Amino acid sequence: MQTFVCYVEGSPAGYFELHRADGDIEIAYFGLAPAFIGSGLGGPLLTVALETALAQRPGRVWVHTCSRDHPAALANYQARGMRVYRVE
Repeated sequence: MQTFVCYVEGSPAGYFELHRADGDIEIAYFGLAPAFIGSGLGGPLLTVALETALAQRPGRVWVHTCSRDHPAALANYQARGMRVYRVE
């Protein structure tokens, strides 16, 4: 497990956590502090999360999302090349 925190002017603005198992990496947690939601930081932070995961040369990188996530979450993942694998 690896946890990364994004700071903006010394304040924690967001974070992501990568879990590695069986050669794959899951973005287990990803989020912004409430004050930074809607600031445009989510896309760049997700890009860094994906680049960090891919630099470790996993078999795949994946994430779970659900209807309780931010309304833009799925579009953010898809804009960075992720695709829907399964819907339940």
